[in-house]
Amino acid sequence: MLNPILFAVPVFLAMMAIEYAIERRRGQPVYRAGDTVASLSLGLTSQLVGLFTRLAALGIYTLVWQHWAIWPLPVSSPWVWLGALLAYDFCYYWLHRFGHEVQLLWAAHAVHHSSEEYNLSTALRQTGSGFLFGWVFYLPMAVVGVPPLVFVTVGLIDLLYQFWVHTRQVGKLGWFDRVFCSPSNHRVHHGQNDYCIDRNYGGILILWDRLFGSFVEERDGEPIVYGIRGALRSFNPLRANLQIYAGMAQDMRLAASWADKLRVLYKHPGWRPADAAAAAPRPSQPLAQFRPYEPPLPPVLKAHALLQLAVLVAFFLHVLALGPQINSVLGLGYAGLIVAQLVVLSRLSERGLAAWRSELLRWLVGAAALAVSPWHGLPWWLLWAAAGAAGAWSLARAASTTRSAPQAA
Repeated sequence: MLNPILFAVPVFLAMMAIEYAIERRRGQPVYRAGDTVASLSLGLTSQLVGLFTRLAALGIYTLVWQHWAIWPLPVSSPWVWLGALLAYDFCYYWLHRFGHEVQLLWAAHAVHHSSEEYNLSTALRQTGSGFLFGWVFYLPMAVVGVPPLVFVTVGLIDLLYQFWVHTRQVGKLGWFDRVFCSPSNHRVHHGQNDYCIDRNYGGILILWDRLFGSFVEERDGEPIVYGIRGALRSFNPLRANLQIYAGMAQDMRLAASWADKLRVLYKHPGWRPADAAAAAPRPSQPLAQFRPYEPPLPPVLKAHALLQLAVLVAFFLHVLALGPQINSVLGLGYAGLIVAQLVVLSRLSERGLAAWRSELLRWLVGAAALAVSPWHGLPWWLLWAAAGAAGAWSLARAASTTRSAPQAA
C-alpha cells in the first residue's frame, strides 16, 4: 500500500501556494525563503526517519493489543471509529502537554515550534525524534481494544486536521473556536508571549484545554511573537533536532549532583541546575528585542534554495513511492543522502554565496549517487542536470551582482 503522505504532500504544497497568494494580495508577508526551506526540510527529515521507526511503534501497539486488550473492538462499527478518534485526540492532548512540560519530551517537540513565522509550512516542521517516547501515550487505546487499523487511520486524520490551523490568514471563527482547535487557538500555542506559554494543546478539539485548564483566547491587542525562547538561529535540520538534547547533555555533565542530573530530564523546559547555569550561562533576550533569524540572501539565491528544495521533494516522493523496497540498506542510504542534501542546502540559506563550494559538492555527490542507483533512470538524470545548471546560473548571477554592487554604489 502506498504511503498516504505521498498524496498529501501535493495538497499541502498547493495550499501553501494559495496562502502565499492571499498574503501577497493582503500585503502581509508571512513567508521567508530560509524559514520555509527549513520547515520543509524538517518535514522531509521527519518523514524519512519515520519510514524506519514507525513500524516499530506500531509493532509495540499491536503486541499490546493482541495480548492485553480488555475488549477487542470490532473494526466494522462506526462507533468504534468515532470513539477511537476522540480517544486518540485525548491521548494526543496529554502527549502534547507533557511535550511542553517535561524537558526530555520538549527536546523533540521544540522542533515544531522553532519557526519564527506562522504559516502552513510551519505545520510541516516536525521532529525526527518523536518516535522515542510518543508511542507510550497511545498504549491505553491498545489496552481498551482499539484495533491497529483503526488506530493508524484516526491518527492520520488527527495529524492531517492540524495542517490547516497553522495560518494567520483565518481570523476568529466564533463558536468553532470554542469547540475545536482553530487557527486563532493554535496561533496562541505557537507564541512566545507570556500569556501564550504552555497553552492550547488540543489537536482537533480545544475542549480538552477548557476541561483541564490550559485554554486561553487570542488577544486582539497584543501581536503574537512566534518561535521559541532560546531561539535556534539556524536553518540546519540536524541542529534543530539536536539543539535541546545537546543543551540537556551539557547540563547533565556540568551538574555535580546526581539528583540534578536526573532533574534535567523531567523538569520543566528551561530549568537548569545552578552549577550548570553558572558554568555555562545562556543569554536571554527580552521579547521586545526579539528579531527573526534572517541572514541576508540575494533574491536569486532565495529562488535557488526553493528550486533545489523542490527537486529534493521529488526525490523524497520517490522514496515514499518505493514503499517496502525502502526497508533495505540501500533504501536507508537513499533516505540518509536526502537528509544530508537538506543539511548542506541549509548552509546556502545561512551563508549565501559563501556556501558555493558546499553547493557544488552537494550536486557532485548527488550525481555520483545517481550513477550507482538501481532505482533511477534517464528522467532523474535530466532533472538533476537541470537543477545543477540552474544552480550554477544562480550562483554566477549572485557573484556578478555582488561584484558590481560597490561600483553601482
